[in-house]
Amino acid sequence: MLILLRPRIIPCLLVHNEGLVKTQQFGNPKYVGDPINAVRIFNEKEVDELTVLDIDASVRGVDPDYQMIKYLANECRMPLCYGGGVKTAQQVENIIKLGVEKVALSSTIIGNSNVISEAAERVGRQSIVAVLDVKKTGLLGRHEVVIHNATKRTGLDPVELAEQAEQLGAGELVINSVDRDGMMNGYDLDLISRIWKRTSIPLTALGGAGSLADVEELLGRHPIIGAAAGSLFVFKGKLRAVLINYPSHVEKDELIKRACAT
Repeated sequence: MLILLRPRIIPCLLVHNEGLVKTQQFGNPKYVGDPINAVRIFNEKEVDELTVLDIDASVRGVDPDYQMIKYLANECRMPLCYGGGVKTAQQVENIIKLGVEKVALSSTIIGNSNVISEAAERVGRQSIVAVLDVKKTGLLGRHEVVIHNATKRTGLDPVELAEQAEQLGAGELVINSVDRDGMMNGYDLDLISRIWKRTSIPLTALGGAGSLADVEELLGRHPIIGAAAGSLFVFKGKLRAVLINYPSHVEKDELIKRACAT
C-alpha cells in the first residue's frame, strides 16, 4: 500500500438547498446549519481535512456552484475536497483554481470514466478523488455501486470499479456505504478490507461512524487510512442534538496510538 504519514480523520459535510444537512441512508435530509459557519468551527478545531459534497448538483444535472465553492475555499484553513455536479476535466481545473485541494468525482465516472485521466493530466492525480457510493442490493445482498443519491443502480462491483479508477489516474478513493449512512452503527469493515487489498492509492471510508470507537476500530484494521464521518461530527448524544464537534489533538493522538497498537 502507498504509505501516508498518518491516518486522517475527516468531517464530511453535505450541502442541500444551500444549507448543511445530514441524511440517513441517503434520504430524509435534516438541516443542521450553515456550511460557512461549520467550516469556521472546524477551522478552530484544526481538523485534518474537510470534505464538502453538494448532493443536489448531479441529481439536478446542474454545474458546480462556483460561488459557494469560492466562499468555502476562502474560508477553509485545512485541505478541502469538493464534490457535486462535476462532469468535465475543465470543471475540475476551474475548481482547483479556486483554492480547493481535491475534487471528488462520483456519478460522472460511470458514464465517462475518461474524465478521471483527463482531469489527472490537468491538475495531477493527487487532486482527483473517486467516490463510490455502495449499497447492498438483491436477495443476496451483493455490494453494488449506485449513483444519483442511490436512486440509480449501475450493476457495477465496487472492488472492480475501484481498481479501474486507480488505473485511470485517481489519486484517492472514498468508499461511501449507503446502508450505513447516518445510522451511526459502525463502518462496513469487510467492504473496506476487500477494496484495501486490491488497490494501492489512499483510501477513505465513509458511512456509519457513530463514535470515536468506530474510528479506532477502522484504524485498528488499517492504520494508514482516512476515516470520514458526517453524523459523528455534527450531532452529539443519543438525541442527536446538533453540535459541531471534533476530537482534540490529545484525544486524536491517543486514539491513533491505541488503534495502531492493536
